[in-house]
Amino acid sequence: MSPSVRPSTSPSSYVVRVAEDPADREACFAVRKEVFVVEQRVPEDLEYDTYDAGAVHVLAVREDGEPLGAGRLLYGAAAAAKNGGDPGVGSLGRLAVVRAARGLGVGVALVRGIEDAARARGLTEVDLHAQTHAVGFYERLGYVAYGAEFPDAGIPHLAMRHRF
Repeated sequence: MSPSVRPSTSPSSYVVRVAEDPADREACFAVRKEVFVVEQRVPEDLEYDTYDAGAVHVLAVREDGEPLGAGRLLYGAAAAAKNGGDPGVGSLGRLAVVRAARGLGVGVALVRGIEDAARARGLTEVDLHAQTHAVGFYERLGYVAYGAEFPDAGIPHLAMRHRF
């Protein structure tokens, strides 16, 4: 996935890119900590897992270097462990946008960036576990909910899938 500048309603623009170097990966983890651990009170030992090492991490960063959002893509066996056993379907997860950047299109840009990374790996579908309050966001991007609601880290979720 090549970096691309996305328009926003703020005076600053941002870039969405695959986190290739350690500094970008650390920025992804910092965003996740701010959103999931601090805001949503997800225990830190649940937020970071063994899947992080092999995942494709995607970062949204403002032109001044400030991280705005992050997400990850699991594929192959790691994705199959999350999506019901299909290694041909990617698993989008850990999508987080810092409070100050919400409503600027960063979440949409991250999802599309993760989908681009999935396509680059030959995948045609992505599965995710959405917090129930975010289901409408994903539906607008073409994801369809399936199955029953379930808790993850004490937060209600629904499984969703999108074929592209």
